[in-house]
Order: sequence, then C-alpha cells, then structure tokens
Amino acid sequence: MQIEISTEKSLTEELATLLQAHWLFCTSTTPIEHVYALDASRLFTPDIMVFGARIQGELVGVGALRILDIEHAELKSMHTLAKSRGLGIGKAMVSHIEEFAKGQGIQRISLETGTNEAFKPARELYKSLGYVDCDAFGDYVLSEDNTCMTKLI
Repeated sequence: MQIEISTEKSLTEELATLLQAHWLFCTSTTPIEHVYALDASRLFTPDIMVFGARIQGELVGVGALRILDIEHAELKSMHTLAKSRGLGIGKAMVSHIEEFAKGQGIQRISLETGTNEAFKPARELYKSLGYVDCDAFGDYVLSEDNTCMTKLI
C-alpha cells in the first residue's frame, strides 16, 4: 500500500465529502463553542495550503498548513476516513506537511485538538512525532474540550 500526498488546488466533491466527515466528527464529539475546525470554503485562502492523501487514487486523508507568521505555522484540518485509519496516513501527512513547512522557512508548527477519548489517537500520534503541550496560540482559548501542542522543526 502506497500513500500518495499532493497539494489540493480546489474544493472538489471528493475533498468536500472528506472535510464534511471531519466537521461531523468534530461537532459530534466536542461542544460547538469549542470546535475550531474550518469550514471547507475557508481552507482555500493564500495563507493555507491543503494536502490530500490517496491510496490507489482514492482520497482517504486531508491535512492543511496555515501560515501564522514567517516562522510559525499551524497544522489544520487533519482527518483520515474511518475506514482507512491505522494505515499510517496521519503520520505520513504530518511528515509531509513538516517537510513542506521547512521548505517555506517555518521553524515551529502548532496545533489545536480535542481532549476527549475520540481525539486520543490524534494526541498520541502528535506526541509520537515530537509535539508537546503548549499554551493557547492565535485565537484559541483552552478549555476542558481542547488542548494545544507545538513542535520546533
């Protein structure tokens, strides 16, 4: 099984469906006031690069990088379809985004994620890749429902 990751240039129907699954996951597990997932239409802006992961041509994962300043970026919209979890897609996506970010001169990547059991695999993935807990950044407000993590790259 080969995971192919590429830049998504526009909001295709396939990508919109995957992002809708991400939104539904987030809103079904976290109170809406603590959901920071971006609406799909807000992903295609000059400060955000969207990446898709495919296996045998099928889009199975997504991730995005939002540039916060010249040295700091944010990992956004990370999601793997339920049927494709456990195949290394998330790890491959984060690694790809980190390499892309390094090429842009980014020195630190931060993220926000949920704290409940549904987000435990994501938190474990990020920790395994060297992300550590940090204070809130940007417009985030920490609560019992979310946490922030960061990594120097």
